[in-house]
Amino acid sequence: MDITGRKLFVKALQEEGVDTIFAYPGGTVTDLFDELYKTDAIDLVLPRHEQGLIHEAEGYAKSTGKVGVCLVTSGPGATNIVTGLADAHYDNVPLVCFTGQVPRALIGNDAFQEVDIVGITRSITKYSVTVHDRAQLGKIIKMAFHIARTGKPGPVLIDLPKDIQTASGSADYPDKVEIRGYKINEGVHVGQLKKAYKLLKSAKKPLILAGGGIHIAGAYEELKTFAEKIHVPVVTTVMGKGAIASNHELYIGNCGMHGRYSANKAVSECDVLFSIGTRFNDRITGDLNEFAPKAKIVHIDIDTASISRNVVVDIPIVADAKIALDKLNEWAEAKNTSAWQKQIEEWEQENPLEMRRDKGLSPQMIMEEINRQYPTGIYVTDVGQHQMWASQYLQLTQPRQFLTSGGLGTMGFGLPAAIGAKIANRDREVVCISGDGGLQMNIQELATAVVQSADVTVCVLNNYYLGMVRQMQQLFYGKRYSATCLRRRLTCPPDCKGPNDKCPKYVPDFVKLVESYGGFGIRVETAEELEAAFAEAKQHKGVPRLIECMISTDELVLPMVKGGNPMSEMILK
Repeated sequence: MDITGRKLFVKALQEEGVDTIFAYPGGTVTDLFDELYKTDAIDLVLPRHEQGLIHEAEGYAKSTGKVGVCLVTSGPGATNIVTGLADAHYDNVPLVCFTGQVPRALIGNDAFQEVDIVGITRSITKYSVTVHDRAQLGKIIKMAFHIARTGKPGPVLIDLPKDIQTASGSADYPDKVEIRGYKINEGVHVGQLKKAYKLLKSAKKPLILAGGGIHIAGAYEELKTFAEKIHVPVVTTVMGKGAIASNHELYIGNCGMHGRYSANKAVSECDVLFSIGTRFNDRITGDLNEFAPKAKIVHIDIDTASISRNVVVDIPIVADAKIALDKLNEWAEAKNTSAWQKQIEEWEQENPLEMRRDKGLSPQMIMEEINRQYPTGIYVTDVGQHQMWASQYLQLTQPRQFLTSGGLGTMGFGLPAAIGAKIANRDREVVCISGDGGLQMNIQELATAVVQSADVTVCVLNNYYLGMVRQMQQLFYGKRYSATCLRRRLTCPPDCKGPNDKCPKYVPDFVKLVESYGGFGIRVETAEELEAAFAEAKQHKGVPRLIECMISTDELVLPMVKGGNPMSEMILK
């Protein structure tokens, strides 16, 4: 029996195990919403903006490992998810995004709310297609989910013309699909892996670099077992944070632009760098000619294109991190790395990661309180200084505990992603750590949190500035604070060098704003107020709880390496 495209759309979602869809209605998707209205099997989350919508889907996907699903209308509905698609593309987040499209007969005629969303997104999706034939609809949706979740995960976009949604066709939805030219590497080259292990075994100063690929592969136990068996220290990228527990004796910390001193020194001095699931982007490498200059480099990654793209490596291995580590654990034997670990500990003592505690409320104090209050919570950050402080000071003990925007660095990611994570994990505390700038980019999603009873705790570090850019202006641009002060008004002097007693009042009042949405808000100005503020926030169930932490304007994220410089050239004070 034939059914309409809209019915097949809902059937396909159910067949794929979709339990939640983040969706915003509009003219070209009204038929799909009408069909979704008839089922209780899929929860429909209505956000307040499509960019918030796709970040919510990312939070859902990152916190669960499942595919996040989006549905938006054509035109501005579709273009509003472009930033989220790029974010998911760079961070390998599995998404399937459906966009409405004008009827096929109108495509190319500049119809109302018509855009070529496939053309716009081709470079930031794994697969992007307009459905031109109702007979192909089931196959294309099956392909989309398969491509999104397999290999190196990522976003897929399906553009659905309105007449395809109402056209009749087969009710069949395929169990599997063969895609010409799309092959998943499900094994590992044992010869290459043996060469890599032999190199590691002979090293005097070996180091494991774990990236976000550990999270994607779910290879936490395999990495922990491997590190413990061979007794080799581990550093992580920001996206790899949490790949191994923060309190593990072999874990040093994050490396890179704002990495721990001892971690960056270890990378600079190691003789074998055994990297797993990282892109070696510029925030990790700095000057490519000076990156790990004394090391032979092994690179294990699921994506062939990622290997030797930025850093030319000595032993390339194309494999899923979990599969490769499983095989390595069959051979792994203990090494004596005590002298090397002693050296790393000396570097740590030389320049420990620590902020001053005599200048009032500091970001480190805030992160330490979050650790105490929510030891098993899910931490979601926005982008900026607070993100780096969170990556430095949060203690992670569970998988998928730290969610952030890495490759694209998207301000506005934090709040909606935290809401998506909470919707997917109702039994866990979710803490959004944001700055006053990033929070305002998608602050309308507080309404989504209220209507979804998503009681996320939003911890805002308010320093009145776009802090990360301000930090660069302070250190490298002669304190010319161009367009970074969020209190600046037309009446301010053109050459202001920083806060003074004549500064205008900050807007908005975050406490009043969250209360206007129906949530709870409280402001903290001293370290002594922190514990009580979190305790009071926890009393407010079913609504977002916002804790505004007033921090000094001149707090810096240190260590810091100036962009393009070697990672050995760290600014420490």
